[in-house]
Amino acid sequence: MERYLVLENGSVYIGEGFGSAKVVAGEIVFNTGMTGYQESLTDISYFGQILTFTYPLIGNYGINRDDYESLKPTATAIVAHEIARRPSNWRQQMSIAEWAEKMDLPGITGVDTRALTKEIREHGVMKAAIVDEITDETVANLQDIQPITNEVAKMTTKTTYVNPTEGLSIALIDFGLKNSILRSLAKRGVNVMVFPADVAAQTILDMDPDGVLLSNGPGNPESVAHILPVIRELEAKLPLMGICLGHQLFALANGAETYKLKFGHRGFNHAVRNLVKDQIDFTSQNHGYAVAAESIIGTNLEITHEEINDHTVEGLRLKNRPAFSVQFHPDAAPGPHDAEYLFDDFLAMIVATKKGQKQHA
Repeated sequence: MERYLVLENGSVYIGEGFGSAKVVAGEIVFNTGMTGYQESLTDISYFGQILTFTYPLIGNYGINRDDYESLKPTATAIVAHEIARRPSNWRQQMSIAEWAEKMDLPGITGVDTRALTKEIREHGVMKAAIVDEITDETVANLQDIQPITNEVAKMTTKTTYVNPTEGLSIALIDFGLKNSILRSLAKRGVNVMVFPADVAAQTILDMDPDGVLLSNGPGNPESVAHILPVIRELEAKLPLMGICLGHQLFALANGAETYKLKFGHRGFNHAVRNLVKDQIDFTSQNHGYAVAAESIIGTNLEITHEEINDHTVEGLRLKNRPAFSVQFHPDAAPGPHDAEYLFDDFLAMIVATKKGQKQHA
């Protein structure tokens, strides 16, 4: 069935529909990864967004039960140049088209994603819709759509839950958590306590954790301003690490500022320079906002990582406390595992902090 991808600037891309037949709208973004479509479509950081895959063939290894980052797709729709008709992989359970239909997820294929990506790069991310027909009001109606707000409140866990072990205990604040972060901690024997995004600092402190981790999540970090005093209180008493949205919130809590990127970083091949270790890591990224480098001047923050291509801030740490954050995903999933050592650095920081506290007791 012929369907249309319409952008708010009036551009139209014609393709064939698959998956759900419902009409949808959202912010259109692109991902440059060659694989990892299942992880991306279920990554909560894509909540409310129409996800374009720049790689020309999507779905060639199907969908399996192991690669979910959340229980269902959180992206609004799929845009692809070609969908694999006969996927082949020993783990696959169904094709991406079958999965999209089962999950009520609209898709459009046959689109010139190269031209679409170039347009987004030139004009920036914008609102878009997938429709069955185009009328005189289509673009005007699209321009009138209000952007989604309170994404974190919609996506965070509603209850606290625990993965008990005998290892170090980490309080993880869920702003839109990827399962791969939990897996990275679990394989290190960490006892993880997951809290909703509206948690009070004292609620966490009452559980006596050894450290705090701020998760990834969707949307504008400034819309989660209620958590900033909580972060300040926690980092004054416990070692802390932030990932993606957690990195941006860590920056805001310590006096820095954030801004919206023109088209974001979404893919698995972003080269990042570790300024502390003087090395390059290839990283997995998915974010539309960044920390303003000039706003760090005069704060207790210092830059530890930067993006090779556009020199955006990719890592921060406090000069006076055991706390740091990174804009990318050390858990990868999908993507390279170059930066997975950061979880080990975090745990080593906790151990060193506990040792220092004992010596001063």
